Amino acid sequence: MPASPQSLRRTLQGWRRDLRGAREVVRSLVSTDHPLLAHIIPMRRCNLACEYCNEYDDFSKPVPLEEMARRVDKLGALGTSVVTISGGEPLLHPALDEIIARIRKNGMIAGMITNGYLLVADRIQRLNRAGLEWLQISIDNVTPDDVSKKSLKVLDKKLQLLAAHADFHVNINSVVGGGVCNPQDALTIGKRAVELGFTSTIGIIHDGSGQLQPLNDEEKRVYHAMQALAKRSFTRIHGFQDNIAEGRPNDWRCRAGARYLYICENGLVHYCSQQRGYPGIALADYTVEDIRREYLTEKSCAPNCTVSCVHQVSVVDSWRAPQHRVPPVAPAPSGLVHIE
Repeated sequence: MPASPQSLRRTLQGWRRDLRGAREVVRSLVSTDHPLLAHIIPMRRCNLACEYCNEYDDFSKPVPLEEMARRVDKLGALGTSVVTISGGEPLLHPALDEIIARIRKNGMIAGMITNGYLLVADRIQRLNRAGLEWLQISIDNVTPDDVSKKSLKVLDKKLQLLAAHADFHVNINSVVGGGVCNPQDALTIGKRAVELGFTSTIGIIHDGSGQLQPLNDEEKRVYHAMQALAKRSFTRIHGFQDNIAEGRPNDWRCRAGARYLYICENGLVHYCSQQRGYPGIALADYTVEDIRREYLTEKSCAPNCTVSCVHQVSVVDSWRAPQHRVPPVAPAPSGLVHIE
């Protein structure tokens, strides 16, 4: 059976994304003075309240589009390779499409992490037109429970809509550890993702500070089965995850604050979603000097960290530039945005 026009569009976009990714890898080897990945938060509010999550509230208003545009432009000026929009729930932001288009206008790869609840056919097509290049949904269980409502039972129709309408890459991330009651659910979710033509990954739920919690025997069995199931994906770094599954610390050089930036709704740069407060400098004031300092700064939380996106970007520089401890930088007073 000949490939559908949508399938051909996805394949073509995948080739383009891979070529751009290869170009960015080469650029990262030439220079360490720019971020490889930035997570940016346009909306702290979420329509869900998952028990294990500490990255949302139920009242914040969206960051104004004008301010988001300034932040995206700043990331472009810093030479950032990939910008992932996260939250909260980014689909609640009324100007999300304009933010995605701004990322693309700056020549950066545009991604998004969403709970998927607000996806309908028209919304997916608008994301296509805006230029979204990849999307990830984390599904925590097959049936909703007190820990998480992000279940396959609720979201399967959303996944079918993505399979029918999305031109962008879709990755479904399932989880083990933490408060997940049925580890076997992760394998069910992963198989469904592959069946729909998506990539599938597995994550290990961390505690409230992003630190590891070892897996039990059943969780380990599911984790290794998922590894065998998963397709090739830019979101997988097996060595880190294997150690986390066994409760072993990782010996690595965390490049948060340099290769990876987490920009909160107030426009401040943090190491990651679980270490908010450091360096705590406004993105508007962030410079190459800040990137160079944090690139060489050893992070005390690194050995037991489970924040995989930071692992992914730091591995590029694992072979160079030993780090050392330095005193934390005091947050800058400027660049704050009060959201009322």
